[in-house]
This record gives sequence, structure tokens and C-alpha cells, in this order.
Amino acid sequence: MSEQEYTRWMTESLCPTCLTRVPAERVVEGQDVWLVKVCPEHGETRTIMWRGTPDLPGWQRPKIPSRPPVCYTEPNRGCPYDCGLCTNHGQHTCSALLEITQRCNMNCPVCFADSGSVAVPDSTLDAIGKWLASVRHACGDHIVIQLSGGEPTVREDLPDIIRLARSYGFGFVQINTNGLRLAEDPAYAWQLREAGLSSVFLQFDGTRDAIYQKLRGRDMMAEKIRAIDHCLQNHLGVVLVPTLVPGINQQDIGAILRFGMDRAPGIRGVHFQPISYFGRFPEIPDNAQRLTLPEIIRAIEKQTDGLMKIEDFAPPGCEHSHCSFHGNFVLLENGAVTAMTSKNSSCCSKPVVASEGAGKSTQFLTRQWAAPEDVTSAAPLPPSKKTCCEPSQSPSLDEFLQRVKTHTFAVSGMAFQDVWNVDLERTRNCCIHVVTPEGKLVPFCLYNLTSAGGQTLHRGHGHANLAS
Repeated sequence: MSEQEYTRWMTESLCPTCLTRVPAERVVEGQDVWLVKVCPEHGETRTIMWRGTPDLPGWQRPKIPSRPPVCYTEPNRGCPYDCGLCTNHGQHTCSALLEITQRCNMNCPVCFADSGSVAVPDSTLDAIGKWLASVRHACGDHIVIQLSGGEPTVREDLPDIIRLARSYGFGFVQINTNGLRLAEDPAYAWQLREAGLSSVFLQFDGTRDAIYQKLRGRDMMAEKIRAIDHCLQNHLGVVLVPTLVPGINQQDIGAILRFGMDRAPGIRGVHFQPISYFGRFPEIPDNAQRLTLPEIIRAIEKQTDGLMKIEDFAPPGCEHSHCSFHGNFVLLENGAVTAMTSKNSSCCSKPVVASEGAGKSTQFLTRQWAAPEDVTSAAPLPPSKKTCCEPSQSPSLDEFLQRVKTHTFAVSGMAFQDVWNVDLERTRNCCIHVVTPEGKLVPFCLYNLTSAGGQTLHRGHGHANLAS
């Protein structure tokens, strides 16, 4: 598509008020892109989806859709109401998320799952086993299994759940956690590791307690460090997951990256998530309260003083190209950082078959997010060595290849969609799927999506469910 043709083109979205499917346009104005839609009953909505460089026309990555091998529903009302996945979906599963509890040991002002708002009994091991069987039947066993909630560590039988997932043949099991239980109990990380846990997806919003006070309602930095230390001592890979909110922690992006690199290779990378307004959030957002992917990429370059550059990041090969970015780096012993990805790579312009993209993404995540296998040569670097991007001496080829095995560091970002900016073309290309209580698969954004009034499409919690 040429830049001239790209100025205005059609997709579909939902009305934020009534969740009715409506036509929508992506409208390019300069280097900004807006999603504009009109509901016959509730009027026009105009939401920013992309600000500035790298520009969206050049970010496109062609993809050939591929229907998942097993679909649990057939189209009836159409997207997004028939998820299961339905036979109109165009991407295979890369990660399957199981919400094993709705309880939480915190009550954050911002929570995509609105955890703890309604008392819901924990799912039984038998029910979780049926979910795992359903996922394996639909997706095979070469995918990421993420145990989430709520806060999964509030379940005393979490090690048993991890072992259960392993018994179904899943080789990579990860938990999505705030880290409190890992911080308070030095032996807990060892118990999870012994049960078969591969990786910890750790909520990590910044390097200062003032940030946690605003986003989580309490000081947390000391607990985050203890949780990380306990994981690293027990050879559990850690991925830092910041929720980025304009005006609160946008200026801490570089500090988060340096914190992670200083603790590499135990910390395997950083996965930025700009805030999406679903679940629990303070107020209906305006466009000033949104942070887009190119803004994060530019902030990375600026706040790392060019250690990581805009051109080091590329569009995804699995999910829709508007959904995420990624950059892979090798941290050298002399303090240099070498990029292993590039937006200008020839592979970024070639069409990707959706199923192949999902397979490659899964292979990368399971390799990168787990702790490095070569423990003896994977000691962390002194923090002072991460302040300079100009090497004093170039490493030999053997030294570089060894660092590739142990000291790779992944930096990525994913823009989840809420009811104001949801684009159904993107959701039909989603590869991150939540397992429903019935064992079906639903794209993450659609499962968590709530209307301006709190209605849901696929999640229960006592709201009106428009999918029924």
C-alpha cells in the first residue's frame, strides 16, 4: 500500500457505549494515525493509535492469514462475538493464558482483570486439567502456557498446577505475578522451579517507589528487588513487565532498561505495555492519556542515550504489525550493546505466513524468556559496565558467540486494545489467547474488553455478557 493510499482506509471496530460492531477508518494526519468510528446511536469516537516516527506506513509487515488447525466455534454473529477461536480467525496460538484465580493480594487502581472485585471460587485442578487438554488439542504442546489471574501465587497449589501443565507436555510454563509471594519467601522460587516453572513475567512499573504509590497504591521497589533476587538465585528467568502510564512512569523507561541490563542474564528482557483502558482504571481516557508504540521506541533511544536506537526495533512476525515491536540485543562484557534486529532487515518486508510466524515467535520466547542453560558463563555484569555504548576493545568472534548464548536481552512492547481503539482486523490476527472457563480460546484484548459502562464481551464477573 502506498503512502498516498494509506491516508484513509477501512476496518471495523466497536461502539464504546453499546459494543455494537461499527465501520471504522484509520485516518493518517501527518505522522499520526487515528481510529475514527461512528455509532448510529452514540455518535463519533476518535482515538489516537500511532504518534510520529517510525511512521505507520513504513511499519507494515505483510502477512498471509492461516486458520488455526482446530476451532471450537463457527461464525454466527461475526467477529468479535463468536470467539472460540472461530474459523474466521487468521492466526495460530502462540501463548495461551489460564486465569487460575480471580483473587489477588493487592487492589491496584489499574488492573486489566479487575481482580478481586467479585468473589469467584478458584478453579479446581480437574477444571484446569480440562483447559490444558483443550489447549493441547487445539494448539499442540509447543506454545507458551502463562498462568495468570488474579494473582496466581495466592494459590497454595500453584506448584501442583505447574506440574499439571508439564504433564500435558507443555515445555514452557510461565507465571504472571506482582512478585509479593516471591519476595517474602526465599524458598518459594525454588519450589516453583522444582515444579517445572520456566519463567516469571514480573509486574515492574519503574525504579522508584513514587511510581508504585501512584499505580499500585504502595511502596514496592524493595519487594521487587527481593523477588528478582530470589528468582535469579534459583535459576528462574525473569521478564520485567512495566505498565506505562503518561505522566507517571514514561520518563522511567531508560532506568527500567538499565536496571534490567545490570541484572542480566537472569533478567531476560523488558516487555513494555502502554496502559489500555479495560478492567479497572481511574477514568474514561482522553487522547492525552494514551501512549503509542512509536513514542515508546523513541523514548528508548533518548533515555538510553542511543544505546538502543529506533532502527534496532522491528514489527512482529506473529501478531498484527500494529500491535507490537521487538528488539533483540547482545550485552557484551566490555559494556557494548549489539543489536540483533533491524527494521531495515529484508525479512521485515517479506510476507509472513501466519502459522510460521507463530511458530518462530514461540521458539524465540521459550528460548529467550527462560534462564540461560549455560549457567557457569552467565554471571551478571557489574552495573558500571552498562553505562557506555562504545566498546574499549572489540570481542573475538568466539567471545561474541558465547555472549549470544548467555547474554541476549529482549526489549519489546505490546499495545493491547480497549473499547475505544479496538480494531477487529488486529484481533483476527491475535496470537495471545485466554482460555475461557469452557475451554475455548479468545483473543486477549477481546476477553478483557469492557464498554465505557462496564459491560463485557466474553469475561463474566457479573457484568452483562453480550456474547451470550
